[in-house]
Amino acid sequence: MSDIQRLSITSKSRELWNHYLGDAADANFYQRFEWQELNESHFGHLVYPIVSRQEERINGVLPIVLINSRLFGRIMCSMPFVNFGGACADSIEIEKDLVKYAIELANESKVDYLELRAGKSSPLGLEESTKKVSLVIKLEDDHEKIWSGYKSKHRTNIRRVYKNDIEVRSGHAELLDDFYHVMSHSWRDLGTPFYKKSYFQSLLQRFSPQDLKIFAIYMDGQPISVAMNGYYKQTVEGMWMGTVKEYRRLQPTYALYWEMIKDSCEGGYRNFHLGRSTADSTGESFKKKWNAETKQLYWQYYMPDGADMPQLNVDNVKFKLAIDVWKKLPLPIVGLIGPLISKSIP
Repeated sequence: MSDIQRLSITSKSRELWNHYLGDAADANFYQRFEWQELNESHFGHLVYPIVSRQEERINGVLPIVLINSRLFGRIMCSMPFVNFGGACADSIEIEKDLVKYAIELANESKVDYLELRAGKSSPLGLEESTKKVSLVIKLEDDHEKIWSGYKSKHRTNIRRVYKNDIEVRSGHAELLDDFYHVMSHSWRDLGTPFYKKSYFQSLLQRFSPQDLKIFAIYMDGQPISVAMNGYYKQTVEGMWMGTVKEYRRLQPTYALYWEMIKDSCEGGYRNFHLGRSTADSTGESFKKKWNAETKQLYWQYYMPDGADMPQLNVDNVKFKLAIDVWKKLPLPIVGLIGPLISKSIP
């Protein structure tokens, strides 16, 4: 019989938690303990690092974050702000126990709902949304094998970007200023509040250059397109990507993706998750050009009051007006109020 408990946020807890993930075949980057630390220290959210133990040995983990938002309600999520999360356990039965414990916490905390963003269907039969997918590229030791598998038109689109005399750089904290400059402009133009720069500073402090990498494309010395990826075990996680509006016509993301794919192959990684997309969207269509396979994501919901599943997405009509207004705001105003809003959008 496993013992389910909540860990405190300490360096010892991090060591035990991450050690378990290191040996677990199904562990993912977003389950790492550092995300719990960041959600507590930067955003001020309550976090619940839930573990299952048997004879003092950890045999399962489930990271949970409690978001208390005036805009969106009181939400427990695994994991907010990133592509997915969910439980990692030695067996289906242990996963069930972890989720049952999370449901008890949700009831005790009187949340509007519990959301588990997972890569597989709920073992408890929770209500699920299948609107989100992850596009996965199977990498090769030799990136030329991937290049030869592309359609001729796709290779032409990639080559065309390089004709603009671009420069590509990759690195860590030394590229943060350029990364943030592009991302803050890009997200404003998309109508989405963005995080404080200090959020990414904290992220880069917690994760080493082996764990996180920034890629940036420059024209005339100015950054025009950027991305940040996470690296864990044999998988690369595409997390954030943005392009300055005025340069989108040049389609610099073609070169950005290709540089990241080449780098990942050279690093010995086997899979590249191109972030999450809405199923049947233009984002999914673009990512499929890279011969990426669609992997279904399952957003599982426990609704204490039996209400319908939430619709916190850009397709929700009630958010469209806010998005349109946000796109027109001056960047200084966006920089002031954006971080206050973004920490409440899971």
